Amino acid sequence: MTEIAVQNGSNAGVSGGAIRAALGRRSIVLVGMMGAGKSSIGRRLAARLAVPFVDADSEIEKAAGMSIADIFARHGEADFRSGEARVIARLLEGGPQVLATGGGAVMNADTRAAIKAKAVSIWLNAEIDVLMRRINKRKNERPLLQTSDPAATLRQLLAAREPTYSQADLTVESREVPHESIVIEIISRLASFLNVSAATQRTGE
Repeated sequence: MTEIAVQNGSNAGVSGGAIRAALGRRSIVLVGMMGAGKSSIGRRLAARLAVPFVDADSEIEKAAGMSIADIFARHGEADFRSGEARVIARLLEGGPQVLATGGGAVMNADTRAAIKAKAVSIWLNAEIDVLMRRINKRKNERPLLQTSDPAATLRQLLAAREPTYSQADLTVESREVPHESIVIEIISRLASFLNVSAATQRTGE
């Protein structure tokens, strides 16, 4: 994958390689609600950094041999959450990578602890109307929103989860702009968080 340096802000010129070096074996873990853009933004971010992209939900489906909707229907949410925690713990051993997690993953205390120990976490925070517009395109794939009032359910989930999401190392607003713009912002924020700068990169400090 081709590396592209950040071209705006105080971290202009910082390369994916410099950020990878600062990460070491740590992953970048994207957290946030369904519809926040974790998978779409995550793929672009991974390409920019020349690291693998991994979607935890896809890995759960592979491990279970069925879709998440089917896991919920056949075994219930508790069984899904147990499997989710095991899969994420395994995936975190494989950094550096960009790992997109399901909306409820970080509500598990063990998962939060594993992410804190082995990753830099980023909350993709999106307004409720943005989330609903995106979710409505794929609402049949969202087991938790199979209710009489999906919008009210989403608001309740967001209210319950926001205090936990806010514990992430970084918060970036996922909004209705090209995802590449958000990726560039994330890379700039990561460079600051990891104390990587274009000057450091040039001098090898």
